[in-house]
Amino acid sequence: MKVDHESAAAAASSKDVSDAVGSVETAADADAKLDKRALRTALLAVRQQAGAHDTHLAHRLYALLEARAPRCVAFYWPLAGEFDARETIAAWLAAYSTASAALPVVTRADAPLAFHRWHHDSPMTLGRYRIPVPADAVTVTPDLLLIPCVGFDARRFRLGYGGGFYDRTLAALSPRPLTVGIAFDRTEVEALPGEAHDIPLDIVLTESRTLPDD
Repeated sequence: MKVDHESAAAAASSKDVSDAVGSVETAADADAKLDKRALRTALLAVRQQAGAHDTHLAHRLYALLEARAPRCVAFYWPLAGEFDARETIAAWLAAYSTASAALPVVTRADAPLAFHRWHHDSPMTLGRYRIPVPADAVTVTPDLLLIPCVGFDARRFRLGYGGGFYDRTLAALSPRPLTVGIAFDRTEVEALPGEAHDIPLDIVLTESRTLPDD
């Protein structure tokens, strides 16, 4: 099945990928979730104004890939407002023939993500939540993982969509890949409300900064 990339990206809204996680939680965790929901709504509106094709962020991402030289980088199909990393990843693959890339695939709502190999002309099909995924289901294990951020703070904690997919995935992967949050400066907050299971990203990359600081 051929997918119109742009219309598919628009169809895969943040609402489609939001998933309530049922778990026993403390009162503090419950309050943090409520705070995160309000922040998420506000920051999604801010991120929509940022522009998916930011050349500064693209250049910084390419430089990071050159410096880190991963064997396999997993990234993401851009939803509305997310930075579109496809051109940057395709250029990096063209320059480094031994490297590979992958996209995440949701197999079940409560399961870790799988990663299927991707290249710039991969045939795509619609997966869960109408997010495009590679039609050829060649599973790979990334050693560097690009994770989109709805918001972030200086401690490198990430605000996502609330589904817990990356938390489950990182808990299941061994060895744990290097985690790189992809964000925009304007979506930084002073301090995200924390939950007991929260683990900071290794790196956060924006159009002007790398955390920890360059």
